[in-house]
Amino acid sequence: MTIPDSPAPGTARGVAAIPSIAVVDDEAATREMVGDYLKLHGFAVVLCDGGRALREHLAHHSPDLIVLDLNMPKEDGLSIVRDLKARTAIPIIMLTATASAIDRVVGLELGADDYLPKPCELRELVARVRSVLRRVQMPGAAPAPAPVGGRRIRFGTKWLELDALRLSDDAGLEQALTRSEFDLLKAFADNPRRALSRERLLDLADARDPDAFDRAIDVRINRIRKKVEPDPGNPRYIRTVRGLGYIFRPEGD
Repeated sequence: MTIPDSPAPGTARGVAAIPSIAVVDDEAATREMVGDYLKLHGFAVVLCDGGRALREHLAHHSPDLIVLDLNMPKEDGLSIVRDLKARTAIPIIMLTATASAIDRVVGLELGADDYLPKPCELRELVARVRSVLRRVQMPGAAPAPAPVGGRRIRFGTKWLELDALRLSDDAGLEQALTRSEFDLLKAFADNPRRALSRERLLDLADARDPDAFDRAIDVRINRIRKKVEPDPGNPRYIRTVRGLGYIFRPEGD
C-alpha cells in the first residue's frame, strides 16, 4: 500500500515548495526509518511497499525523486527502474544490499541516477538526494552555466540544447536523455578537443562515488554513444583515450 505521511508536494514552507520523495522498500522498518529521516530534513515523503504501490501513487502524483530498494520479492527494483525510465523522467536513487557491481551497472544502464549500498548512512542518503535534485534543477536551484559560444551544440547525429535541457535530431525530434547523460554531454561541450579522465568527468558531471564504482562513467558513455554516434561500435565524436578517459571531437575526425 501507499502511505502519504507528510505534507503534499508543493505545500508552501516559506517561499519554496517542498521536494517530494517516494521511498519504495518492502521492509517496513527500513522504509519508515528512511522516510522519517527524510521528513526530518524537510522533504515531503510517501512510503510505498513495492512496485504496485508506487505505480498507484504515480497514477495521481509525480514525486520529485524516488528512493528505490532493488531487492524486493514480488518485483525486483531493476524491472521497476526499466519501466519507470521508459515512461517518466523522475530521477531514481537505487538502494542495494548486494555487494555485486552487476546490479549497479544494470541499474545505471537503465537510467538510474545514483545508488547507495544497504544499510546506508542516512546522512549520505540525504546528501545524495539533494545532489540529484540540484542536477535536475529543482525550484530555487541555480541553472547550470552554458558553454561559451551558444546554446546548441552538435554531437554527431544530434543537437544538445542547453536551454531546453534536451537532445534532439535535425528534425527537432527529442531523444530520451537522463539528467546524468545531459550533464556528461555538457561536460564534453564545455571541454571540446580536450582529453578528460574518468575522474574529471565524474567531477564535472557531479556524478558520485568514483572510488566505490570507478567504471560507472564507462556505462554512461556507452549509453550516450548509442544516442549520438552514427556507428556506436566505432565512435567518431566521443573517442576513447587509452589509459586516460575520453575526448569530444566535434568534427568527428
